[in-house]
Amino acid sequence: MERIGFHQSSHDGARMLDPLPTAADPVTLTTRNRGTGARTSADMVMDPQVEVRAPVDGTVIRSGTYVLYCKYSDDFVVIEPVDRPGLEVKMIHIDGVRVKAGDRVVAGKTVLAPRPTQLPFESQVDRLRSADPAWPHVHLEVVDTAIPDRPSPGGGCP
Repeated sequence: MERIGFHQSSHDGARMLDPLPTAADPVTLTTRNRGTGARTSADMVMDPQVEVRAPVDGTVIRSGTYVLYCKYSDDFVVIEPVDRPGLEVKMIHIDGVRVKAGDRVVAGKTVLAPRPTQLPFESQVDRLRSADPAWPHVHLEVVDTAIPDRPSPGGGCP
């Protein structure tokens, strides 16, 4: 991992994240005006050729493909940690998801996808890049499902 850019999640139930002392050059990015904490999501910049592995032990709740910003194909996975029922570890910007609902995953061992998704546009964390082209990032957040989420403004895709 090259860098971690913390930012505001769009989900009201997202928990604050703290970097480990060994985390790769962590930085808190400027506000996204979402009304959530400054470190409720993490964009983890990583080598485009490295497999994306499970960050926690747990059970996959759901996974699949979705359309990002009404235009781009992207994959996701949501894991319930084994020791924290009611929490969801959500990851997006992974390419070629290999796990499905009900699968058990092991932190650092289970491959979720063969690589991160290389997005065709510059994201906020890309502005901090150390090389061209910017490496892709995997987005991670931990959501407390007991906290309801406000509907997002904008209403989705036309």
